Amino acid sequence: MVGIVIVSHSEKIAEGVKEVAEQMVPEVKIYSAGGTDDGRIGTDAMKISATIENAFDKDGVILLFDLGSSLMNAEMAIEFLDEDIKSKVEIIDAPLVEGTIVTAVYASMNKTIEEIKDNLKSMSLNKY
Repeated sequence: MVGIVIVSHSEKIAEGVKEVAEQMVPEVKIYSAGGTDDGRIGTDAMKISATIENAFDKDGVILLFDLGSSLMNAEMAIEFLDEDIKSKVEIIDAPLVEGTIVTAVYASMNKTIEEIKDNLKSMSLNKY
């Protein structure tokens, strides 16, 4: 089953999104990589990389992020991974809360990363 990593500048935001998604889909592996290791606001590529390794499953890992520099650090984090893991990690640009929940639902249905990405693209999560 695809694992999920939530990347946020705030540990509290990442944990909150994880908590909501786990309430809806408890069987999916969801991990948070929010804030820095010393508790500050920000993101840390090494922390994200370690979280990806914890979330990794043979089906891969999807990362969702909150802001632009989170994306940059997520991309850097992937570069630190072994090739066999790196090739099965995807970053998805979607609203953090809704995207995480939708990703978790599809992961629980044993959808592949590509199927999850296609389903997220076909949805209009920004209707308002």
